[in-house]
Amino acid sequence: MAENYFEIAEWIKEKVDFKPAVGIVLGSGLGGLADEIEVKTRISYSDIPGFPKSTVEGHKGEYIFGYIEGVPAILMNGRVHYYEGYAMNQVVLPVRVMALLGAESIILTNASGGLNRSFHPGTLMCISDHISSFIPSPLIGPNDDRLGVRFPEMSQVYDREYIKAMHSVADELGIELEDGVYLQVTGPAYESPAESRAYLMLGADAVGMSTVCEAVVLKAMGIRLLGLSCVTDMAIDNEELFVTHEEVQAVANAAGSKMKLLVKNTVKRIFA
Repeated sequence: MAENYFEIAEWIKEKVDFKPAVGIVLGSGLGGLADEIEVKTRISYSDIPGFPKSTVEGHKGEYIFGYIEGVPAILMNGRVHYYEGYAMNQVVLPVRVMALLGAESIILTNASGGLNRSFHPGTLMCISDHISSFIPSPLIGPNDDRLGVRFPEMSQVYDREYIKAMHSVADELGIELEDGVYLQVTGPAYESPAESRAYLMLGADAVGMSTVCEAVVLKAMGIRLLGLSCVTDMAIDNEELFVTHEEVQAVANAAGSKMKLLVKNTVKRIFA
């Protein structure tokens, strides 16, 4: 599989001559950012040989190359998830390819269920740390030194300078931004009340079905990371709540304007 990462990156380089300064994974609610950049090229995942295809509603499935506030960027408009039936090395393939295409910094975004009782639907959370214990490690298997070391260090996965910059931008824009620990589960079932209470006891502030596996492989590759999560529902104390994917998508879309503004101005602050 390791060879596929490099082959795919070379295939894309033959199609587009573009060196991104930053990569952004557009999670639920942030897809609209794709309509607000100066687009140079779009490449559909379905056109890339050997590339996994997103099957989740709301995830388009394409790379977008263009400029955000004058900064060259590659956007991953839609991701694939472990619960779709892909092997973990396929799930992390798109972000590894982004790094191989030249993105030395990547912003990971997602939608999540809130565990911290001070949160509410629509809360934006800067990811300060994560818990990966409930998913298979994407680093299991033979190690390819071109993709990182065998035993990567994980004490500071999310770049503190980038987190500080995002908070500074949020303050200037009047956007409420929390910090918190994100925990990834496999999905696709939402958490039971007992599971949510257990995750809270472990120190998680939000829970979701993506992102951590991507962060692990990117950190191993030496990529600087920033994470942003939109809390779309409260997973904690949810005995009387019945969450649907449509409701999650609706809250994420409603918070999308704030997320877009925050991400665009953070990119400008850090990379322009």
